[in-house]
Amino acid sequence: MPLAQLISPRQLEARLGEPGLIVLDCRFALDDPAYGQRSYAEGHIPGARFADLEHDLSGVVQKGVTGRHPLPAPERLVERLRGWGVDNDSTLVLHDDGPGAFAARAWWLLAWLGKREGVYLLDGGLKAWRDEGLALEMAVPEVPRGRFSGEADPSLLRSADELQGRLGADDLTLLDARALPRFRGEVEPIDPVAGHIPGAQCAVFTDNLGADGRFLPAEALRQRFAALLGQRPVEGLVAYCGSGVTACHNLFALSLAGYPLAPLYAGSWSEWITDPARPLAKGD
Repeated sequence: MPLAQLISPRQLEARLGEPGLIVLDCRFALDDPAYGQRSYAEGHIPGARFADLEHDLSGVVQKGVTGRHPLPAPERLVERLRGWGVDNDSTLVLHDDGPGAFAARAWWLLAWLGKREGVYLLDGGLKAWRDEGLALEMAVPEVPRGRFSGEADPSLLRSADELQGRLGADDLTLLDARALPRFRGEVEPIDPVAGHIPGAQCAVFTDNLGADGRFLPAEALRQRFAALLGQRPVEGLVAYCGSGVTACHNLFALSLAGYPLAPLYAGSWSEWITDPARPLAKGD
């Protein structure tokens, strides 16, 4: 069974109230950091807990050193998961508004801590839930403290120095999840420098989804990533994006397609550009 798993709105509705089932609402907006908490307060899936990208799923930004969403300290994330009532054998369902980028970040963090079973993304997110006419509530649940334990797996990460040392290697497949205009360096609405890491390929994360906003079938995803890999081994694949968030969507989709969990360059473009000695590229 692939590490990545999906659950439909109707399947989730049928399981609400099941012992050990925890829903994490990961809604967020890069241009409005308060959006997620505000939206959660206005209505959420019954029993859901709120997980904020910047407060819960990221660490402290060090200007000029880290990217925009550095990884949280593992012990701090473990403590936060316990606060949401998570145990090692809990079943978790993660969602955001729909595309799944912020939910996929939570999925990757759980895998990084060793929680690799019983974790689902709600296919289509809250939009799909609403489209089905399913209930929302405003009450914030009171939950007993969980006993989750986990340790970070360093094999799932690549540092800027490691990546820079491998640039140009025949076996390296570097996938950039950002939109094509940002990849090409034609526009840069967020970071102070435009472009991409030399040798990277543009693999826009939204191309993992169909017109309905749900993930493509596993075979279609496999064809997508096989074309990007070409003849290179999957063991040489590294994912990145602007700040280590949407790259997790590609890692989730790769897993849905049956590939092993590939490493993440968590600092991504926003960290890469903090060192002017690192090479940059523009165009295709």
